[in-house]
Amino acid sequence: MGQPKYALVAYDADDDEVWALCADAENLFGDPPPSARGTYELIGCVPEGELNTALARARAEGSAPLGSLVLQILDKKGERVEEWSLQDVRVLGDRPCARDLSLRDVTIEAGESPHNPFDYPQYPPLSPGYRLLSAEDEPLGSCRDLAYVQEGQPDLVEPSVRLFGCSPRGALRMALDAGEEDLGHAKLVRLDVTGRTVQSAVEGELIAWIPSARGRGLVDLTLEPWSERPPTAADEVWELWSEGRPALLNAWARCGMEGRRYWLSTALDNHDGHQPDAAPGGTYHLDGRHITDEPGFFCALGEAMNGPAGYFGRGLDALADCLCGHWGVRPPFTLVWHDAEIARTCLGLTPHSDHRPSTFEELLAFLEGKGIEVRLA
Repeated sequence: MGQPKYALVAYDADDDEVWALCADAENLFGDPPPSARGTYELIGCVPEGELNTALARARAEGSAPLGSLVLQILDKKGERVEEWSLQDVRVLGDRPCARDLSLRDVTIEAGESPHNPFDYPQYPPLSPGYRLLSAEDEPLGSCRDLAYVQEGQPDLVEPSVRLFGCSPRGALRMALDAGEEDLGHAKLVRLDVTGRTVQSAVEGELIAWIPSARGRGLVDLTLEPWSERPPTAADEVWELWSEGRPALLNAWARCGMEGRRYWLSTALDNHDGHQPDAAPGGTYHLDGRHITDEPGFFCALGEAMNGPAGYFGRGLDALADCLCGHWGVRPPFTLVWHDAEIARTCLGLTPHSDHRPSTFEELLAFLEGKGIEVRLA
């Protein structure tokens, strides 16, 4: 067997007992499917602003785009409780509300936002319903209820993960030798060329095995995941980490936006939390040549603060946590942002259907608001 890419470890063992080293995997990666579009009704609606405009156009043309729609869930006093969002909304039409003829029932087609905190919004007792907003918090009116028009769509069945050229050992070896059907629950981790763990990949149940064509004594295993699979972008990131933690700056720059997002996850999992913070008041240099999107900003910032493949947040909330200490650096310090015009031009412009990425000016204001002196170069 050549250099193993993966290790299979016992799911519930305290010491991560290795059950097998595996040459390769199939069906491991899986990007989440695009949000299924459905038909919804805004019941008892008082449309305002862009929703009113879209309704007028839908009456004339049959349908009209609206963008994102945020339903702000209200308590009995009309105060915000939570938010739930629909994206890529298209207004299909409206009719008088059967409950109150002064109101409208508005029919829309939309996809559910992946960032929603729960599957379907529910307002508390005595609530007036929902306040309607755009993604930019512009008022779109209100509605008393939301109804989902069920449409039959079969659930997608993902294939099991196949692990090839595995050399079983320990409890797995004993289970195979004994002919046991229940092989147990395991975790698959990605390895670098030294055998060190790069990152956990997936967890699940071992459901089958066959002798492997890759060598005598090896087996091919079938793992049925119960955890989320890594995205396809993970494979590119793991290849960049295959020789160990990258020693050169900007290795992440060749990745697309999704790869950069996953790089941040990998950098976080490999962060050494035992290193003391540097003394305050230092100067750090942010290489802005590749900051063409928001994940790129955080990749570059992590390296400015903590060296190649370093981590220092992957969003504003995480960055705020890092600035509290125990992540390498804490304010006050000076950040010299080189080639800042690239970020000024690119950030905030990526089309998003619900959460718009931060602009250059917003990131700058956030940093300065945290006591960081930013010098643009």
